[in-house]
Amino acid sequence: MMHMETKAVRKKEAKTSHQLHPLLTDEAKTFLYKLDEMFNSQRLHLLAVREERARQIADGQKLDFLPSTQRIRDYAHWSVAPIPEALQDRRVEITGPVDRKMIINALNSDAKVFMADFEDATSPTWENIISGQQNLYDAIRNQIDFTASNGKKYQLKKNRAVLKVRPRGWHLSEKHFQVQGRPISASLFDFGLYFFHNAQELIRSGSGPYFYLPKLESHEEARLWNEVFVFAQEELGVSRGTIKATVLIETITAAFEMEEIIYELKDHMAGLNAGRWDYIFSAIKKFRHDPEFILPDREAITMSVPFMKAYANLLVKTCHKRGALAIGGMSAFIPSKDEEVNKRAFEKVRKDKTLEAEAGYDGTWVAHPGLIPPVLEVFDPFLKGRKHQKHLLREDFTVMAPELTNPEIIYGQITEKGVRTNINVALLYIESWLQGTGAAALYNLMEDAATAEISRAQLWQWYHHHVEFKNGKILNKALFLRLLNEELSAAKKYLGAERTNTAKIDLAAILLEDLVMNKEFEEFLTLKAYPFL
Repeated sequence: MMHMETKAVRKKEAKTSHQLHPLLTDEAKTFLYKLDEMFNSQRLHLLAVREERARQIADGQKLDFLPSTQRIRDYAHWSVAPIPEALQDRRVEITGPVDRKMIINALNSDAKVFMADFEDATSPTWENIISGQQNLYDAIRNQIDFTASNGKKYQLKKNRAVLKVRPRGWHLSEKHFQVQGRPISASLFDFGLYFFHNAQELIRSGSGPYFYLPKLESHEEARLWNEVFVFAQEELGVSRGTIKATVLIETITAAFEMEEIIYELKDHMAGLNAGRWDYIFSAIKKFRHDPEFILPDREAITMSVPFMKAYANLLVKTCHKRGALAIGGMSAFIPSKDEEVNKRAFEKVRKDKTLEAEAGYDGTWVAHPGLIPPVLEVFDPFLKGRKHQKHLLREDFTVMAPELTNPEIIYGQITEKGVRTNINVALLYIESWLQGTGAAALYNLMEDAATAEISRAQLWQWYHHHVEFKNGKILNKALFLRLLNEELSAAKKYLGAERTNTAKIDLAAILLEDLVMNKEFEEFLTLKAYPFL
């Protein structure tokens, strides 16, 4: 009886307008329903575990390496399964949303890998999500092209970057695809639809289904992804271990479980990535109630800050110990027409990437093709003809738990300028996201959800701790609202009348005011804004 009811529900759901897309065949939808049936309850359980752990941290529980998994960290004789040749050289990777022009340009760039991003760089309108899947389907089959409004044509070259796809995180849902009257997990939808249509084609072309996994907070969440991979491969007749995933270590809790995350995914593991911007956001979020963890202006939180440096070094050591690749964080600079601006920015990029290469990273991320040549110039001398630096085991480096959570020795202050910058960037990014653009070029930087999250999280922390500026002003309600109104006016001027008239910037201001002033901290701003898409 239950089976008959399920079939009836599926037949009814198949007729909804959002599911009448060529990629949403009956077979593809059946595969998605199976993924949901197998894994959604465990996903919801793990999200509840996240909430409980956050409450424990808020109550003062210290983060530490897990005693229950000590045997995994101590046991010397395990490593990841062999990594495909296509993923051995990853010295520079480019990331971006899944629109057609971006995919062509990124695959044509000199980057070794292109990460097509359904998560932080994509505003999840249904059009963006489903057309993104179609764009990747076409690119994999070499049938993608694009003609710009000025008549310029774009098409794929013969030599192209290796494609990796980032599905949305476990915390997100896809409201346009219903399962028994509720939204499907966005993670399962993005992964499932892409894998169903493209895994065999990728294998035939000599590549494979390669992924980036975002926002994991524990090794149990990595285990769930591994179970999804095993099921998906068996269901579609793909050899176990064909899927290869790189996990972004972009939460403070995951930093204490890196080795366990690699272990859970060892048959499907390609490496770890230092997702620095989300990591900073996660640290602020998890310790937002702690008066000892009030961080200064965003620009002061660099990778040379001790708690960030400890995290970055531990990632390299952990990866290389187990045969995985270590990929560095994002350089978000966008080249300008102002050569002096470019000169200063490229100097910062080279300094940042030199630190990564010296630490033993095997590659790194950029947001713009213009950064690829200077990054290659940095990494090539360190690699010395090799494809990676996995031989650097960093056995000289040790880290104790407090080093990952100690915010001291950050040289910087909380300034009114910093507050204004955070308000301005958050407003403009939320407005862009509401307009359907998840990667926003603002002031020569590529802002995505992660950097916007830092801005609004800092504002919440500073506001609720009543921080005092050097000039004696206190960030109270009156001052915050005044600064918000002034930066709203500045943002409207920046956007121009046509964009302002859509009222998305006014909605962004309403959302930001609530995100900052509400006593309860919203876990992700995109969850707050998603109903308005």
